[in-house]
Amino acid sequence: GEPGVRLPAYTRTVLPNGMTVLFMEQPKVPLVNLHLALRSGSTQDPVGKEGLASLTAELLRKGTKTRSAEQIAGSLDSVGAECAAWASLDSTACTAEFMKKDLKGGLELFADMVLNPVFPEAEVQKLRAQRIDGVRSAKDSAQGVIRTYFNAFLFGSHPYGRPQGGDERSLVGLNRQDVSAFHAAHYVPANAILAVVGDFQTSEMKKLISERFGAWKGGAKPLPAALPQPRPVQGRRLLLVDKPDATQTYFMVGNVGVARDNPDRVPIQVVNVLFGERFTSMINTALRIKSGLTYGASASFNMLQVPGRFAISSFTANETTERALDLTLATLKELHEKGITEADLASAKAYIKGTLPPKLLETGEQLASVLAELNLYHRPDSDVDAFYAKVDAMTLADAQRIIRTYYPEKDLAFVLVGKAREIRPCLGKFASRIETKEISQPGF
Repeated sequence: GEPGVRLPAYTRTVLPNGMTVLFMEQPKVPLVNLHLALRSGSTQDPVGKEGLASLTAELLRKGTKTRSAEQIAGSLDSVGAECAAWASLDSTACTAEFMKKDLKGGLELFADMVLNPVFPEAEVQKLRAQRIDGVRSAKDSAQGVIRTYFNAFLFGSHPYGRPQGGDERSLVGLNRQDVSAFHAAHYVPANAILAVVGDFQTSEMKKLISERFGAWKGGAKPLPAALPQPRPVQGRRLLLVDKPDATQTYFMVGNVGVARDNPDRVPIQVVNVLFGERFTSMINTALRIKSGLTYGASASFNMLQVPGRFAISSFTANETTERALDLTLATLKELHEKGITEADLASAKAYIKGTLPPKLLETGEQLASVLAELNLYHRPDSDVDAFYAKVDAMTLADAQRIIRTYYPEKDLAFVLVGKAREIRPCLGKFASRIETKEISQPGF
């Protein structure tokens, strides 16, 4: 096999306060990238307060003990720096990029936003109102909400089933005290991984990081506990979300998939390139290229701390909903019955080796993200360094095993968002029991 790509050398250290720091020198470009990952994401939102982790992250830029939101924005703009923060299911990320010449000031500003936010009441109220309006606006387009409906239907009461950004009900109740309490509980050094990539000397950077983050306190409580394993759907279940003005039906079909540490992660990626990832995949070929039923169809695995979703996603005109679903299931059946050929396998390997690793390792921002993710999920460097070798080692027998094991055919959850009056009559063939809700109902 080809040598592939390797993760550049880096240094890992743990500060006395428990914060993990990763240093990777990249002197070719005079930039510094920071990626702070917290092991707390939206799954740590208290029940009924969904959206809290996301709200907290976005408010970091809205004022600290010594800087107003306007001063923070002005400081970033004056040096052309970029800074962002967001919460995903498993974690929260705070990132920054600035020129080497602005290292000290940029690092000071970044640390101030992470460690000393004050969450002004006016900013909390404004962002909360924007989020509520955003949820309502998203429901104007089925495309904007179907994934949230699917997660809720598939995972139920599991933390992966709750709306990551909150909904109309949970957001209304969030206040400044909730945000401050979440920050105090989860923004603690033992819960943090900081990846630093760029044009610097590690010895100097270690000193600067220690000066900015060494006095960070907190974290007496244990890190977030491991999430429970989600239960896959048994049999076939279907949720129809009625959007009376819809001219198209958006749909997702799938089940619980695999976790980030699954040993078959790479061969699953190879098979899924063929089935649902690239433009010429089986599912896009069937639903778009050959039949013209949609402008796009795909399949994906969301690999997380515990198994996330596997889902086939597409959309079609109301009148072709039944045909599109039939073709989706027929394509899944074809995958099981015909499998893939040696030529298919070679094509998928070439596609992945030619596109995926470079996409992950081209910039300082990407390198910092990969470093943080490896440590967040307790993964070895071989996830990157041995990637090509694992792709090359995959056989047709491996592919058939992957298809049998990870591509459900009989046990499936269906979620459709569309005009119920027109599409419901055709749905009984896909599931014996159909649940319905109105898109105008609060929540998901």
